[in-house]
This record gives sequence, C-alpha cells and structure tokens, in this order.
Amino acid sequence: MTNAASHALETQIEAINQRLKAARLGLKIERRGKKLNLRGTVPPRPDSPRLRPFQQRIPLGLPADLDGLAQTERAAKVIAARLIEDTFDWHDYVGSAASLRRADADLSAQIAAFEVYFFQSRSPSAARGRSVSPRSASVRTTWEKAYVPYLRKLQAIATQHTSLSLPEAIYATVQSTQANSRSRQCCCTALDALATFLSISLPTELKAFWGNYGSSKTQMRQLPTDEEILAAYKKIPNPAWQFVYGVMATYGLRNHEVFFCDYAMLANGDEEAAIEVLECTKTGQHDVWPFHPSWIDAFELRTIRLPKINTDLNKTTLQLIGQQVSLQFKRYEIPFAPYDLRHAWAVRTIGVGLPDTVSARMMGHSVAIHNRTYQRWITRRDQRAAVRAALNK
Repeated sequence: MTNAASHALETQIEAINQRLKAARLGLKIERRGKKLNLRGTVPPRPDSPRLRPFQQRIPLGLPADLDGLAQTERAAKVIAARLIEDTFDWHDYVGSAASLRRADADLSAQIAAFEVYFFQSRSPSAARGRSVSPRSASVRTTWEKAYVPYLRKLQAIATQHTSLSLPEAIYATVQSTQANSRSRQCCCTALDALATFLSISLPTELKAFWGNYGSSKTQMRQLPTDEEILAAYKKIPNPAWQFVYGVMATYGLRNHEVFFCDYAMLANGDEEAAIEVLECTKTGQHDVWPFHPSWIDAFELRTIRLPKINTDLNKTTLQLIGQQVSLQFKRYEIPFAPYDLRHAWAVRTIGVGLPDTVSARMMGHSVAIHNRTYQRWITRRDQRAAVRAALNK
C-alpha cells in the first residue's frame, strides 16, 4: 500500500470512528499492520480470570483496505447490538474456527471445521494424525455412524433449497427423518452439536422433535425367559462362541464389549466375579457384576475362550466386531437377537431390586436412558413394592 493510499485509509478510519462515537456504540476501529480490529469495553474472554467487562481488542481478521473497512463498520454495529442484548459471544471471534462459525461461511467449510473440533475434543491424537488409539477408533465409529449421515442430509437439503437459512435447513433435515425413530434422535443430537459449535441460536430446541422412541420399542420386545436363554446356549457347538453368548447373557454386554473386557477377577475365581469393560468401548470404562451369578458355572465362564477375530481397531471398527456376533447368532439359529440378552439382563436386575443408578452405570448409559428404556418394568417393580408395604402394615 502506497503512502497516499495508507493516508486515505487512515482518514476513512477516523471518519468512521467519529460516526461510531456519535452513535454511542462504544467501539472504535484499529488498524494493526495489514489487519483491522475493533476495540471497546466487552465481557471477559472465556479463559479470563476477570469478571467484569473491560477494554479489549476484538480480532476480526479483516484486511486493512476499503472493502475490509466497510465490513468492519458493519461488524461494529452488529457487535454493539449484541452487547446491548447481552448476546455477545467471544467464540465468534477467537479460536482457529471462529470465522467458520459465522453465518457468512460456506456450509461445507463449517462442517469440516466441526469435524476437526469433534475429534480434537474427544480424541486429540487421532485429530493430529497419530496412530489410532482404541478410544479414537470408538470416536471414529460414532462420527461415521451417528453424525456423517445427518450432516450429509443437511448439506443436500441446504443445496436443494438455497432460500432456507441454516436454522431452517436444520429443522427441515430433522423433519425429513421418521418421527419417533432412532434416526430422528440421532439427527437431533448431531445437528444440535453442529449448531452449538457454530453458535447458532435455534428458536426451538431440537430435543422437542425427539418423539418417544426408546421405551416403547424395548417394551414391545418379547424378551427371552431365563429358561429360553439356557436352552439356546446348547445350540452353539463352538466353545468360544458359547463363551461369547454366556458372558453377554450373564453380564448384559453389548456385542462388541465382549472382546474388550478385563476378565481377571472372573478367571482367577474371585467370588464376586466382576468384569471391567474397557475404555475403548462405546461408552467407556465401567464395571459389571453377574446376574445370575449361578450362570458363571452354567456357562463355564471361568475359562476365558474368545473367538479369534480381528479386534485391532486400527484395522476394524467396534460396529464390524459387533456385526460378527449377530452373524453367529443367525448361524446357530438363536431365536432372539444378541441385544435381547442385554435387555433381559437389565430386567433381571430390576426384578431383584438393584438400584436403577447402579444398573445404569453397569450398562454404561445414563439413568435417564435406563429409566426411559425400562420404564414398564421399573413401574411394575415400584408398584409391587408399594402394594407389599401397604399389605404388611
């Protein structure tokens, strides 16, 4: 920039600052090298120890030229309005993805930035290109199965309906999924996370669209009885797959969790025979106790026999490992699905009066999900207890 051009720009900056002052917006434009910023009294940054607003610089990353100056003046008016409304958010102006959070960024770039953030916040080593850890493999599976399909759907709807704002496209994407379904809940979860990352305010929370998927689906299942579970075990000729079946039935494990457990207490003859589900699984580390304990002997679980399948999470996924269990159930003509063993275990713990908080922890999910999924059996247990207490008075 020539001296004349630089002088002209400084003159323009001074003129705009006079307008901002006259309008009492409380902000002024600063030129720092080749960039323009704003300065004013604003709330502390999220990592600041200070509690009250004070004079700070707001980095905009706009070029120090006439076009950048026009954008900076518009930004000053927007920020001043947000300060008045108490909606100013530093996340829009700081951080590597700050510019991508703003509405003028391309949606594909926003989603790409969200993907980087997703992995950095959950599995930093994977995001930096290091070797894939077991935990990062679990995060990768979650991303590909629970986020990618709905982000792609959002992009398709936004491309097809260019007149929609991003919040409108988000609502349209959610409503394109089947009501009261798992896909609707996954879609709400994924797009709510994206909206939070982009600092987009949605007038209606996406949880309002969840519906009632969960408890009704489980309650409609015809869960196998204990006798049926014991009988089906005898249909499996392979000892290793017998172990998989038996440990799922006794401990209520997810399909893939069988292959990622510490069985030391079980193998060493410990009376309690608790097992530890490892961190790399879907919901992380948690301990589980057997229900029924007598099934440890019935299924010969003290001898750990796992099928020789690929469990290297650098080369496979938790989902693919779980699918192999389902395929074996079909191969041996087990008359129910693997997950029915897990649900039957949960109902068994309800029947013996195990606290819901403990049962939920052992299943690796929240108490809210536990209560919603098993509401029918929990309600029956509580009613039975209340009736017995009344009769005993």
